[in-house]
Amino acid sequence: MVKLEEVLDEEFNREQSGPQVEDEWDTSDESEADEDDEEYMPDETFADRLAALKDIVPPTYRKTLSNTLSTTSSWVSTTLNYGGKTLWVVSTSVLLLGVPWALAFAEEQQMAEMEREMKMQQSANEVIIPLHKDLKMQDDANGRKTQLLTQQQQSQAKPAL
Repeated sequence: MVKLEEVLDEEFNREQSGPQVEDEWDTSDESEADEDDEEYMPDETFADRLAALKDIVPPTYRKTLSNTLSTTSSWVSTTLNYGGKTLWVVSTSVLLLGVPWALAFAEEQQMAEMEREMKMQQSANEVIIPLHKDLKMQDDANGRKTQLLTQQQQSQAKPAL
């Protein structure tokens, strides 16, 4: 079995040269923060600042990103262009073909409804006319004329459900 033994390095235990307290460091009158303020230009626009950031991104990655964005932009533009043209063709086709068809269909429905009503009126007239022939006029007690059905019609009459 192997035994591990910790060996202390004397270099780590030796005291380092330099000031002992943080405040003892020698500094010049101008610090790095002051230098940054001198580089600030109040006339600098946001676009100028954004353009300055291009140095952060490596050129190869920047080129790949640019190509990807331009390809995506091209695809989106082409898709929207063809989509708009397709939408135009479909909407005009619906207007040119669908609207006249819908009007003709509505007119056909109206004609069918009118025919149905006419048949109902005709069948109602066929029922009413024979009854009208069999009605008698009779004076009631007040001197008004009332219509009475014959006894044969009264026996044939059925209540409507």
